[in-house]
Amino acid sequence: MGMTQGVWWAVTLLIGLTMVCLAGPCAAAAPAPGDPAATMVLLWPEGAPGARGDDDSGRPRLTVHLAPAERATGAAIVVCPGGGYSNLAMDHEGRQIAQWLKREGVSAFILEYRTAPYRHPVPLHDAQRAIRTVRARAAEWGVDARRIGILGFSAGGHLASSAGTHFDAGDAEASDAIDRVSCRPDFMVLLYPVITLRPPYAHMGSRRNLLGPEPDPELIALLSNEEQVGHDTPPTFLVHSNEDAGVVPENSVQFYLALRKAKVPAEMHLYGAGPHGFGLAPDDPVLSTWPGHCIDWMRSRGFMERRD
Repeated sequence: MGMTQGVWWAVTLLIGLTMVCLAGPCAAAAPAPGDPAATMVLLWPEGAPGARGDDDSGRPRLTVHLAPAERATGAAIVVCPGGGYSNLAMDHEGRQIAQWLKREGVSAFILEYRTAPYRHPVPLHDAQRAIRTVRARAAEWGVDARRIGILGFSAGGHLASSAGTHFDAGDAEASDAIDRVSCRPDFMVLLYPVITLRPPYAHMGSRRNLLGPEPDPELIALLSNEEQVGHDTPPTFLVHSNEDAGVVPENSVQFYLALRKAKVPAEMHLYGAGPHGFGLAPDDPVLSTWPGHCIDWMRSRGFMERRD
């Protein structure tokens, strides 16, 4: 008797996963729910440092969406959904973004970083580990280790800008090969980002979830990222709306001015109208232009050149 369609699919999947394991590293890799073309990779397969228990909230991970070979440019982006450091907006600031990037030939790596009750430095460590992981496995995933960016929305934008202002070159003596490589992103894309943690422009909910109710003033300064920009901060593309009442646009403006002062290449699009959290804004003919502008900016900076 022949196999049923369901059994045949299961056998085919098992064979495919076995071949992937034989071809290279596959620890903690699994198909991503809802997208058979994507895989899920734990950032620390043996257990994340500082994890509280064994549930999924303590297992930061990447969902890997590789650009199709016929489109792939070699560029890669770690995507940080927003959610006020209390949850993650995985659909319109995660999966939808990955699908857009894939269409443009950019491989996307959605980061599920730890949120409250986890506090700083845990989310930053997750983001740094994500960048190191993509860079360390660049050849395996067919991406250019020198064109790995980070993109973040809202509180995810704070995390992305933290990764772009708090980084290191890696530890050459580390026993873990991933820890030997740099966690500096090559560029940043920040959408209505939380940047400052100082009143009156701070998003206080994000600050409270990240630092607690009475944070140390030195920690507030350290993670007010407009104060941490330097000449080695990566080139940055910023998008915000003048009407954003959730995270006021002064966050992006302050960061842009800091980048300009440090002579870091930057481009900012400040739209007149639009709510907080618009994602790709597919139903807004004006806001929905930002993805095209972003790709144009990436191309102008040399991040989209296909290098066979």
